[in-house]
Amino acid sequence: MNLKHAQYIMTILQEGSITAAAKKLFISQPSLSQVVKLAETNLGAPVFNRSTDPISLTPAGEKYVEAAKQILAIQQNLEREIEEIRTEEHGKIRFGIPVQRGMQLLPLALPPFFEKYPHVDIEILEQGSSRMEDLVLNGSVDLACMTTVARREELSYHLLESEELVLLAAGTTDLAKRIPSGTPISITEAGHERFISNKPGHNVRTIQDSLFIASGIHPKILLETGSIEVEKKVCLACGAVMLCSRSYLDDIRASGCQASIYPVLNSATERHCYICHKKELYLTKYMRDFIGILLSCVKREQEVQDSKPGTVSAV
Repeated sequence: MNLKHAQYIMTILQEGSITAAAKKLFISQPSLSQVVKLAETNLGAPVFNRSTDPISLTPAGEKYVEAAKQILAIQQNLEREIEEIRTEEHGKIRFGIPVQRGMQLLPLALPPFFEKYPHVDIEILEQGSSRMEDLVLNGSVDLACMTTVARREELSYHLLESEELVLLAAGTTDLAKRIPSGTPISITEAGHERFISNKPGHNVRTIQDSLFIASGIHPKILLETGSIEVEKKVCLACGAVMLCSRSYLDDIRASGCQASIYPVLNSATERHCYICHKKELYLTKYMRDFIGILLSCVKREQEVQDSKPGTVSAV
């Protein structure tokens, strides 16, 4: 198998078409089509089913891609092993992380990392947790931070933190007026309130919808957004409620604004955040240290937050 051909075919599969892949690879479409034909001639069977949109693999193509992933992983690991032998002070980490999590973690982890490895570049790819496992598996990122369930056998999971989901209620809501802040409640207590929600596909939205179904309630969704910051501001401004991680409410607690926070009485509201990578990936020393720094920063931050007194009071 020609490594260059394999890389080109993997790019076509990721981009969904030869045209899109040619643009990403900065080569002409006819040249890329010629590479595919040559690979198919060497294989003795077609790799792609060109009648589908996006382009899909034939049965022979599936076997080709499966082998290509293994060969490219071996090549990538060899390059990293040689690089580490040559020098442990230069390199690059492709790191996938959701935007909100990046706001929380990167300011804590990057200063000590760059102090130790000033010549290692960090390339950030910002996507939601729902896409991160696939990005790790297809090689788009080396490491990824995601909220998920540790279920993929091909991945190694390092537990970063466990989170509790809580309800944030504006002070003008009936919920905040009836029940003191900090009281554990059933989601049914907010059944008649208006909700500000993540868009479908986000982990919190999936949990929220499951809670609604299990509890037999149908609250009005006033707004859907992909931004936690937008959620919080609109929730408080519009007299609504929202489900989110307690760790994202530190600014609310510190501001003294009129709002209440309620733990939700359901085990499904605990989430787990991991740092993940492919089991077969060779981790350089700076990659191992990057994971260690992330874990240490989160632990220290949790200790600081746990030592702070006070919670948001209900109006």
